[in-house]
Amino acid sequence: MYKLIGILCILLFVQSDETITWSPHQKLHWGNFEGTPDYDSDAVAITASGITYGLSLKTYSNSDKIEYETKVMAQFYPQESWYLKESVNDTVLGHEQLHFDISELHARKLRKRLKQANFTKNNIRQKISKIYDQVNKELREMQEAYDEGSDYSRDYAGQVKWQKLIARELKKYENYQRLPNEND
Repeated sequence: MYKLIGILCILLFVQSDETITWSPHQKLHWGNFEGTPDYDSDAVAITASGITYGLSLKTYSNSDKIEYETKVMAQFYPQESWYLKESVNDTVLGHEQLHFDISELHARKLRKRLKQANFTKNNIRQKISKIYDQVNKELREMQEAYDEGSDYSRDYAGQVKWQKLIARELKKYENYQRLPNEND
C-alpha cells in the first residue's frame, strides 16, 4: 500500500494564469510585459520571474522506501511585468531578459542540489523546502547585485560584464537544464 502526494510550491511571486517557462530558444519581447506600469516607480521596466517546483512523492506504509520526482522551472509572469513604452529600448529589454536568465541559472542550481541531496521518508519535504529557500535567497541576492552592477542597464560595461558572467554560469550548469520535452 502506498500514498501518492503532489505538492506545488510557488513562493517568489504570485502566479498569474499565464506564465512563460524559460527556454534558450525564446527571448522576451515587450509584448510579454502585460502588467500595468507603475509611474511612481524609478524603474522603466520590471521583470517578474522566479522559480517554481513540484514534487511527486510515493511512500510505502510498511517501508522507508520512497520514490519521488521533482520538476523545477524558471517562470516569467507577464501580468506582473511591465514597462514604460516611452522610456525603454533594446538595451533595457536585454537587461530584463538577463533577469529572467538569472532565474533560469538558479533553477539549474536547484535541480543540481535536489539531485545531489539524500532524502528520507521523514525529511524529504522539509529538506526540499530548505534547499529551495536557500536557492531563492541566492537568486534575490544575485538579482540585486546585477541591478547595482549594471546600474539598471545604464552602465554599458557593467551590463556586458554581467551578460558574460551569466552566460558562463548557464554553461557551467548546462547539465541541469530542463529538457525541452519535459512535461512540467
